[in-house]
Amino acid sequence: MTVHLPTTSDYEPRYLLAAQSGSLKESVDSLEALLKRCTVCPRDCMNDRTKDEIAACYSGSLPIVSSHTAHFGEEPFLSGTKGAGNIFFGNCNLRCVYCQNYQISQTWKEQRRNEVSHERLAEMMIELQGRGCHNIGFVSPTHFAPQMARAVLIAHKMGLRVPIVYNTNAYDSVEALSHLENVVDIYLPDLKYSSNEDGFTYSKVRSYRDVARSAIREMHRQAGSALIFGEDGLLKRGLVIRLLVLPNDLAGLEENLEWIASELGNDVCISLMAQYYPTNKAATDSRYILMSRRITESEWARAVSSVEKFGFTNGFVQEYESSSFYYRPDFSDSDTPFKDIRDFS
Repeated sequence: MTVHLPTTSDYEPRYLLAAQSGSLKESVDSLEALLKRCTVCPRDCMNDRTKDEIAACYSGSLPIVSSHTAHFGEEPFLSGTKGAGNIFFGNCNLRCVYCQNYQISQTWKEQRRNEVSHERLAEMMIELQGRGCHNIGFVSPTHFAPQMARAVLIAHKMGLRVPIVYNTNAYDSVEALSHLENVVDIYLPDLKYSSNEDGFTYSKVRSYRDVARSAIREMHRQAGSALIFGEDGLLKRGLVIRLLVLPNDLAGLEENLEWIASELGNDVCISLMAQYYPTNKAATDSRYILMSRRITESEWARAVSSVEKFGFTNGFVQEYESSSFYYRPDFSDSDTPFKDIRDFS
């Protein structure tokens, strides 16, 4: 079956439209106000980050950038042929014991050396756009949402024109997200657990499930379920929820899929991921023995069956062996199978 996708030849990123009305500056100011008694994320540390008072995320007033690069490992409608322009922030508001980027997310003393000005962050966006990247993807942006927005405001004056991707762990403040409505085009959240207890055990934050679900509801309010593509087949606007399958069903995958289907609809785009491997403390600490192996083929098959069970019709699954993304045009007997988005120019 051929799936016809909604496309547009004249999509303008949210920040460009907001800049024309003056609301982009208002959004940036509102986000920066959260730094005074920091409520940028749901940890609500209440420290004054404008004076570099360091709290749970070990971050102050300036953004910390570990690297910026054209990235080809995202979903194909983000990576395209020239890559997603990913900017990897240092530090994090979570402490996941299996974090695959723990060298930059949990080494705050080293990362402090990677502080950059807002102007330099804006220049990185322009550099990535100049290299042909299809979008600017901020990876782990939650604790730097105000700094990100300020840099976007600066970059648009320098000629930034590509969509903004917010690639997050979903432990986000609804208030902060509401101020990002004029900044972000594509939301790319993880939904890590269906249990608050597992969120505390494995990511060291309270109420992860409740916070993440509220955050994703807000993202869905802004972006809806429909995906908007350019004539090049690349995503310009939308919400894509990532679900990483964990060993021993520690993610509570079926419960999360049921929540998405019932709360947001089974037409929401999901991305089912098989790439888990034990690293960081999960690989060495006996307290996390349930996380100390890769997922099995049978665990993966059950995860895919759960997607079928709730009738999802839009998204990606990864190949079990290679963890590269592929599509399911034969997903069950539905007349609306997973969308097959293959053509990139």
